[in-house]
Amino acid sequence: MEESKSIDMQKEEKIVEEEKTIELHTIKKEKLQFQRFTRLNRVLHILMIVSFISLALTGMTLKFSYTGWAVFLSHLFGGFESAGYIHRFFAVVMVSVFLTHLFDLFKMKMREKKTWKGLIFSKDSIMFNRNDVKDIIGTLKWFLGMGERPQYDRWTYWEKFDYFAVFWGIFVIGSTGLTLWFPETMTSILPGWFINVATIIHSDEALLATGFIFTIHFFNTHLRPEKFPMDIVIFSGRTSLEEYKIDRPAEYKKLVESGELEKYLVEPYPTIVIRAIKVFGWIALSLGFSIIVWIIYAMIFAYR
Repeated sequence: MEESKSIDMQKEEKIVEEEKTIELHTIKKEKLQFQRFTRLNRVLHILMIVSFISLALTGMTLKFSYTGWAVFLSHLFGGFESAGYIHRFFAVVMVSVFLTHLFDLFKMKMREKKTWKGLIFSKDSIMFNRNDVKDIIGTLKWFLGMGERPQYDRWTYWEKFDYFAVFWGIFVIGSTGLTLWFPETMTSILPGWFINVATIIHSDEALLATGFIFTIHFFNTHLRPEKFPMDIVIFSGRTSLEEYKIDRPAEYKKLVESGELEKYLVEPYPTIVIRAIKVFGWIALSLGFSIIVWIIYAMIFAYR
């Protein structure tokens, strides 16, 4: 009799332990976050931010050199000539970031054993597709209160636009910048008047890119009501499951149905890392908004 009671007690203890283990596993799983971006993606984006802001600061200083704020910034850079050297250095950094990304795409193609067509038009590709048209129409209806929020997938249409805008910027601004950097070499191939054309294109396209990034891109990424005042996912690479379900419901549903969701679940970063990320983010946002204010001032009150 006593032996039977002992066995029953052992069974109950085992059940209690199993229940505690399941409960702990559930709590741990709830704390896990969804990883959207790889470490390389995040590093490249940070370098892109640093190089772009540096190019914007030095470039706008040279473009609006007749304004008080440009003169002040030139002193910080060590003079207008030094600003030009800094500008070229970060141009090299940005092109290097771009080429590294292309190399990473090549490695992805080899790893997944796909053709370029298969990679570019795969289900998780950032290439535009017909669903983007539906999402644009659905978003407009949602803004006007005529429908529900679209079921966004892995990439939204505005993220795709931002992504391919970099290709355009690297080609147009980069090629004209290279022409201005090495005018003698370029004019041995191209007519001399192309230097004047390159100056206008480089200056105005850079102004357009700066204005777009620090207004439209900042709004889409950070200033939307659901993200305000800052979305740090591109820096941390991860987001909470609850936020992920709301942001990317179509992708979340596909991963749950395929049983692949757990592959992307990771531990959240420590608080100190998140604080450091936010400090960097606030510095970048502040510089971006300041540049916009300086440009508006120069265009309205001091343009020549």
